[in-house]
Amino acid sequence: MTWLLETRAEEPAGLRLSHLLETEGVLMVPGAFNPLVGLMARNIGFKALYLSGAAFSASLALPDVGVFTVDELAREVRWLARSTGLPVIADCDTGFGETLNVMRAVRELEGAGAAAVQLEDQVMPKRCGHLEGKEVVPAERMAEKVAAAVRARRHLLVIARTDARSINGMEDAVRRAKLYRQAGADIIFPEALETEEEFGAFAKAVGGPLLANMTEFGKTPYLPAKRFGELGYKIVIFPVTALRIAAAAVEEALGEIYRRGTQEHLLGKMQTREELYRLIGYRDYEAVDRGLSLERNSR
Repeated sequence: MTWLLETRAEEPAGLRLSHLLETEGVLMVPGAFNPLVGLMARNIGFKALYLSGAAFSASLALPDVGVFTVDELAREVRWLARSTGLPVIADCDTGFGETLNVMRAVRELEGAGAAAVQLEDQVMPKRCGHLEGKEVVPAERMAEKVAAAVRARRHLLVIARTDARSINGMEDAVRRAKLYRQAGADIIFPEALETEEEFGAFAKAVGGPLLANMTEFGKTPYLPAKRFGELGYKIVIFPVTALRIAAAAVEEALGEIYRRGTQEHLLGKMQTREELYRLIGYRDYEAVDRGLSLERNSR
């Protein structure tokens, strides 16, 4: 049924995500860089979505250095949340400024339907967590942002990410995580840990709930979600996987069209028109419109 007519639970998205964390095992959360991808993920069976700052930036043809605005992010969260009905974790980068900016971002994103926001302790302009050259702010300054986010939220969960491992080492990453937890963070996200042993040691030192980032081409080894669960992690995100797969496929297809002057040989690789219509509920929209037309004509 089209989301225009769906009757959905009134329970806030943050509470629905909290319930999943309480009742599910390891929660696998794919990155969805637009609502169409979100619908695919929902139909496959995923129960929550992640809106990656890196993927969102790339979809706008921008680098992941924190240059999109809170209004642009909120617009995307709104489309993703209402089209899928799933809890959405929104990557809020460094919070769009200092404490008051963080508070506004939290209110905007929760109002748009976000179930959680993720804040990180990098210096702006931020970098991908698996690249060199990033810096972190003083831990106390980040803790203030976390506390501001907690104060501004209603039901939304606050995820605090630390990038300190790659800069200052594990000891500082653990210290920061504990401080952010004391400031009110619901979930801790250690970025760019480099071995399975590090993930285990961090979990033992900090305690849960914890989030692991299973991104590609980075510093973290490819561990299955089940193994992360065994190590003490409750959420595993796959932030940019769908975007990278889609971008490679689109580039290949466009190259083939350019060389051959036709797309006919690509038809077997495509989602058909009918498959797309089923995914987006095209016939449901038609039925709604037809029903309204009949009502108008019967008056």
